[in-house]
Amino acid sequence: MSPTSAAHGRSANQSGLKRIVSASMAGTVVEWYDFFLYASAAALVFGTQFFPKTGNPLDGVIAAFLTYAVGFVARPLGGVVFGHLGDKLGRKYTLQLTIVLIGVATVLMGCLPTINQIGYWAPVLLVTLRFVQGLALGGEWGGAVLLVAEHSPNESRGFWASWPQAAVPVGNLLATVVLFAMSSLLPSEAFLSWGWRVAFWLSAVVVVVGYFIRTRITEAPIFEEARQEVAETKAVSYGIGEVVRQYPRGILTAMGLRVAENILYYIVVSFSIVYLASLQVDTKQILGLLAIAHVFHFVFVPLAGRLSDAVGRRPVYLTGALLGATWGFFAFPMFGTKNPPVIVLAIVIGLAFHALMYAGQPAIMAEMFPTRMRYSGVSLGYQVTSIFAGSLAPIIATQILKETGGYMGVNIYLLIASAITVAAALAMRETRGASLREIDATDRAKRANPAEVGA
Repeated sequence: MSPTSAAHGRSANQSGLKRIVSASMAGTVVEWYDFFLYASAAALVFGTQFFPKTGNPLDGVIAAFLTYAVGFVARPLGGVVFGHLGDKLGRKYTLQLTIVLIGVATVLMGCLPTINQIGYWAPVLLVTLRFVQGLALGGEWGGAVLLVAEHSPNESRGFWASWPQAAVPVGNLLATVVLFAMSSLLPSEAFLSWGWRVAFWLSAVVVVVGYFIRTRITEAPIFEEARQEVAETKAVSYGIGEVVRQYPRGILTAMGLRVAENILYYIVVSFSIVYLASLQVDTKQILGLLAIAHVFHFVFVPLAGRLSDAVGRRPVYLTGALLGATWGFFAFPMFGTKNPPVIVLAIVIGLAFHALMYAGQPAIMAEMFPTRMRYSGVSLGYQVTSIFAGSLAPIIATQILKETGGYMGVNIYLLIASAITVAAALAMRETRGASLREIDATDRAKRANPAEVGA
C-alpha cells in the first residue's frame, strides 16, 4: 500500500471513530443529565417537597439522598441485565433501549405530585422512578464505553475511550445550568412549586435527539467476530456467571479501582452543595460555581485519557487516588472563605484529581475481559461498587456534618477510600497498548485449558 493510501485509510478510520464517539457521547450526555438532575434536585428540592418536615433541614436532605441511593442499588442489576443483552444481541441494541427507559422515568418524575398532595405515595413513586433510572444507567455505561473502546486503536484507546467519560460532566453541566436558570429566573416559591419540573420535562427533547443519533452507529468488527464464534461453537460463553467464574480478579480489581473515584466525585459535586448551603452560600451561586467546574472537568478527562496512553494506566490512576486523599483537607477550608473564586478553585482541583482516575477506566476495564463477556464484566465491576461508594458518599458525609458540625470525618472517609483504591491500582496489570484480539486469543487458550480458569 502506498503512503498516500495508508494515510487515507487512517483518516477514514479516524473519521468513523469520531462518529462512534459522538454517538456514544450524545446518549451518555442525556442519561447522565437525567441521573445528575436528580442529585441536584435531591439537595435543593426533594427534601422539602417529597418528605415530611422534622425541624432539621438536613433530615430532609438525607432522606432525599437515600432515594438518590436507590438509583445506585439498581445500577448493578441494570449492568447484569443489559450486560447479558449487550454481549448476546449487541451494544447498539442495549444503548437504544436504555436511553428510552431513563428518559421516560425522568419525564414522569417531573409530573409527580408532592407529599402535600398525595402523602407518602409521593416518595414511593419517586423511589420507583429512581430505581428505573438506575436500572437504565447500569446498562448504559458499559455499552457506551465499549462501543468506543472496541473501535479504538490499541495505542490510543485510553484517549478515545475517555470521551464517553467526558460526556458525564457535560450531562451534569446541563442539569446544573437548567436548574440554575430556573432558580434564577423564578421566585423561590415558584421554583419549588413547578420550576424544577421543567428541567425534568426537557429530558424528552434530548432523549429523542440522542436516540436518533444512536440509530446510526455500527457494532465493532471485533464484537461481530466474537458473536459469530459463539454462534458457531454453541458455547455457553457470555453472561455474569461466566465472567465471575473465569475472571474474578478483573471484577474485584475494577471494583477496588472505583471506590475512591466514585466517593470523591459525589463528595465534590453533591455533598459540596449541602456543605456550602450550610455555610449560607446562596443556592444560585452554588449552582453557578458548579457549572464552571464541570466545564473544566470536561477538559480534564480526555487530557487524562491521553496521559494514560503516554505513561501508562497504573501511574496515572495511582496519582489520582493519592491526590484525592488530600482534597478535603484544603477544600473545606477554601469553602469556608465563602469567596466564589476560591470555592470554584477547590471544586475544580477535586475534579482534576477525579479525572486522573475516571478517564482511564473504560480502557482499563475493557482490557481486563475478552470480547465475548466484556459488557458483562465491565458492567459488573463498575456498577456494584456504586452501591456502597457513590450512593452512600453524600449520605455519610451529610450525616457526619449533622452529627459533628464539621468536615474532619469526611476527610478521614476520603482517606480510607483512597487507601482501598491505591491497593487495587498496585494490584492491577498494566495494559497500556494491549491488543483486544490478543486478549481474545488468550481467552480461547484458557478455555482450552480449564486449569487456568480464575487467573
